[in-house]
Amino acid sequence: MSLNNSSNVFLDSAPGNTSRFQVHVINESHESSVAVNDNADPPHYEETSFGDEGQNRFRISFRPGNQDRYDNFLQTGETAKTDASFHAYDSHTNTYYLQTFGHNTMDAVPKIEYYRNTGSVSGPKVNRPSLLEIHEQLAKNVSVAPGSADVVANGDGMPGDEQAENKEEDQAGAVKFGWVKGVLVRCMLNIWGVMLFIRLSWIVGEAGIGLGVIIISLAVTVTAITGLSTSAIATNGYVRGGGAYYLISRSLGPEFGGSIGLIFAFANAVAVAMYVVGFAETVVDLLKESNSMMVDPTNDIRIIGSITVVILLGISVAGMEWEAKAQVILLIILLIAIVNFFIGTVIPSNNDKKSRGFFNYQASIFAENFGPSFTKGEGFFSVFAIFFPAATGILAGANISGDLEDPQDAIPRGTMLAIFITTVAYIGVAICVGACVVRDATGSMNDTVISGMNCNGSAACGLGYDFSRCRHEPCQYGLMNNFQVMSMVSGFGPLITAGIFSATLSSALASLVSAPKVFQALCKDNIYKALQFFAKGYGKNNEPLRGYFLTFVIAMAFILIAELNTIAPIISNFFLASYALINFSCFHASYAKSPGWRPAYGIYNMWVSLFGAILCCAVMFVINWWAAVITYVIEFFLYIYVTYKKPDVNWGSSTQALSYVSALDNALELTTVEDHVKNFRPQCIVLTGGPMTRPALLDITHAFTKNSGLCICCEVFVGPRKLCVKEMNSGMAKKQAWLIKNKIKAFYAAVAADCFRDGVRSLLQASGLGRMKPNTLVIGYKKNWRKAPLTEIENYVGIIHDAFDFEIGVVIVRISQGFDISQVLQVQDELEKLEQERLALEATIKDNECEEESGGLRGLFKKAGKLNITKPTPKKDSSINTIQSMHVGEINQKLVEASTQFKKKQGKGTIDVWWLFDDGGLTLLIPYILTLRKKWRDCKLRIYVGGKINRIEEEKITMASLLSKFRIKFADIHVIGDINIKPNKESWKFFEEMIEPYRLHESCKDLTTAEKLKRETPWKITDAELEAVKEKSYRQVRLNELLQEHSRAANLIVLSLPVARKGSISDWLYMAWLEILTKNLPPVLLVRGNHKNVLTFYS
Repeated sequence: MSLNNSSNVFLDSAPGNTSRFQVHVINESHESSVAVNDNADPPHYEETSFGDEGQNRFRISFRPGNQDRYDNFLQTGETAKTDASFHAYDSHTNTYYLQTFGHNTMDAVPKIEYYRNTGSVSGPKVNRPSLLEIHEQLAKNVSVAPGSADVVANGDGMPGDEQAENKEEDQAGAVKFGWVKGVLVRCMLNIWGVMLFIRLSWIVGEAGIGLGVIIISLAVTVTAITGLSTSAIATNGYVRGGGAYYLISRSLGPEFGGSIGLIFAFANAVAVAMYVVGFAETVVDLLKESNSMMVDPTNDIRIIGSITVVILLGISVAGMEWEAKAQVILLIILLIAIVNFFIGTVIPSNNDKKSRGFFNYQASIFAENFGPSFTKGEGFFSVFAIFFPAATGILAGANISGDLEDPQDAIPRGTMLAIFITTVAYIGVAICVGACVVRDATGSMNDTVISGMNCNGSAACGLGYDFSRCRHEPCQYGLMNNFQVMSMVSGFGPLITAGIFSATLSSALASLVSAPKVFQALCKDNIYKALQFFAKGYGKNNEPLRGYFLTFVIAMAFILIAELNTIAPIISNFFLASYALINFSCFHASYAKSPGWRPAYGIYNMWVSLFGAILCCAVMFVINWWAAVITYVIEFFLYIYVTYKKPDVNWGSSTQALSYVSALDNALELTTVEDHVKNFRPQCIVLTGGPMTRPALLDITHAFTKNSGLCICCEVFVGPRKLCVKEMNSGMAKKQAWLIKNKIKAFYAAVAADCFRDGVRSLLQASGLGRMKPNTLVIGYKKNWRKAPLTEIENYVGIIHDAFDFEIGVVIVRISQGFDISQVLQVQDELEKLEQERLALEATIKDNECEEESGGLRGLFKKAGKLNITKPTPKKDSSINTIQSMHVGEINQKLVEASTQFKKKQGKGTIDVWWLFDDGGLTLLIPYILTLRKKWRDCKLRIYVGGKINRIEEEKITMASLLSKFRIKFADIHVIGDINIKPNKESWKFFEEMIEPYRLHESCKDLTTAEKLKRETPWKITDAELEAVKEKSYRQVRLNELLQEHSRAANLIVLSLPVARKGSISDWLYMAWLEILTKNLPPVLLVRGNHKNVLTFYS
């Protein structure tokens, strides 16, 4: 054996740097040991150093001449990308191992490929060696099929849907944006809206500079907290497309995500119309000034808006690259307009501008405008409600998360920087305009101050202008009256108009892109099945063209209305609802304390996020209370709908994490509570095997444990541990899913054991958690006991003994047809497979026929050659005949009907309770609980007890008194006084014939022969045993006669289970007792509690 360095495993980093880990790769081949001496280098071992954390994390050692083999590898910062033809434990030609800590091992070092999801767009998923491969003995002749390493390395084996999604999303040439163009630019354009140019001056006039800055700061507080929460969620794992919907749904689950995602997408679609109408109104105002109206103002808005949205749609459909270029151009125009305003504030004002209230920077104007001066009907919150929409738009970058190169880096950096820059701009404009322009101005250059006039502290008067008449009559200029103050102040007025155009069009374009992207992500998750049509994407960027046209239709509809004053508050509230849920998502994920919540962006606090969520909800009502109510109603309706539909998704949401934490806390809290008889409830282990194989046994147990007690369906796998564990683990999720699908509130548990009894013993001791531990064992009656092997009978009776040893009650259920329907299920599976084969065959034949019609015989043979089908028609007939031959008679219909008998409503009837022995009350409690259930509600309890013939009335009164104290309603009480008389001869003869094959008959043989038979067949019933318990045997036979007489028509019989004393009653005799006791009766529950009180009459 020779040890040589192999190539193409890891990349080579700078050889001179100190590394924390040094990994070597060796090639194990079958060359002679002489090769070892050919290389003078000593064996290499992995070294560990913690000296320099800042150096490269890995360094690869190689022998001289091998460095060139590593040159083709690239370092990504996360992992080295290996050659597709190599796998860490490929053993087809040579066996490759990673040398870890000086040992040859199949253990793989940590790599990112092992942690990717199947179908990940960021790279292939690679399967690490399983624990079985590492733990089991290494096979001598290990071989791997050619190309298997390629298959594993490329993540083969992923489900078809995910693979298709991967191909769809990871196409070559897809345009991806960085944090500047993808997030920063979009957020700044969306936050800087029309409000900056035409409403901010009015806000400063009403609220003053001081309160104006506070209003801006309050709005920014909401958006900044939301930005921090968004950044935290976005850096807690890979972010796909969908923006706010994706962040909320993956954090809080599909219920919240599905509800907010739909209204968020709709809000963005309507926002397109809002921004376009704002643009159209500005254009119409310009047309009015130049007397160039086309029809009338309303129709002109519709015409211009329709043309504009068509152009914007064309830009969006052309691709994200064109849309991004348009956004950059619009941002440049917007920045020029803002700079133009600041330049205008320092350009000396002329008389015309002074008459309109602009005097450049003046301390007197700043002082006068610092405080509020609210006009009639306005106040702090009304002004805040008008300004707040100007601060929204922070999710514009997150909404195209699927088109970002690195969403985890781009979203936090771009969003927070955009909030900072736009906030500085808003506050700067507010202070500057408040320091330059007075609140009221007439616009007349003749309104100058007359000599000797008293100014009364007016800033304008001190600067030579008298605007005092504005106190008595409305004026057209000044902060309070003129919405075009920024145009007046700016150095070049038309640039402000261009800025208004840029702000409206950029916001419209961003919303036109955001709405389809969010909607597509929502549709892909298939939460609303009717919307699946819009999930399809086109082109290299997976563009949602169908979503674009849907958004276009919605936008056009609202543009044609041309009146958005009513819908606008609802749209703002839709956005705020999204912000509130994002903040709550961050809080909820932190509060759930899930180990999976590890955001890379650490500048957040769970309580700040909660405060942000509450603040968003409060702002919703401040802006418009009825719009907030409508938003909550719509969201609640969608939440209920998604919850009812229960989409089949599992995203590891914080809701799941919190459910676990709550359950854990409650379970721990429960351990501190002492048991009390009033709180007793049956907590059952049910030996169903697979829950679907014995549904009737599970149904009757579920009837008295549903919503009140623990129910665990248990299965014991007997055989070689390796095979059993594999089979057990593979079926766990499927069987628990079956319980959930059938709405059975139960758990599934399984163990692997050497024998059935050992497995049940383990379950009896280890099942449950804290106070939620089983106290009752439920098993089905062993109907085939007379034909069963000895070990099965010993195990069956043995588990009853074990349950009593562990002080656990026992319930044995018997129905006439038995419980096991596994054969029926097997036949049904075979029929389903045959039906699928038939349908597939018919589809193949149909395709062949169509191809023959279109392409002739050549096409038919080509298709048949691919499918290896030569004569499909006879096979088709054969399959159909096979299915027809397997008629319904082959399935035991009685067994199928019996398996569903406890699912049906029982109707009027009785539950007969034969409470013969006091076991603590379990025999009485179980039927009482059954009468509380909907299916058993019409059944009345009839109580049967044993008593003396001469004291029947007294016994009845005593029992009635006891039941009344227990507050258990009953229809009748029967005292049976002739239980202990001998059964009739026919019944006893049947019992004797039944046990005859299992008797030893030692009294008829000599002593030596009898002793020999006892040693050889110790399980048989001896004459001495039979004679010792003859009275008990009489009682069982007699009880069956009484049951036949009194309870033959009952819906259910609940009967005290006889106890077999260990060492005194043989297994076969005990089974004979159970057989004769329950023979030819309706469904029977044989119940025996653990002889501890489960009923009490104390309060």
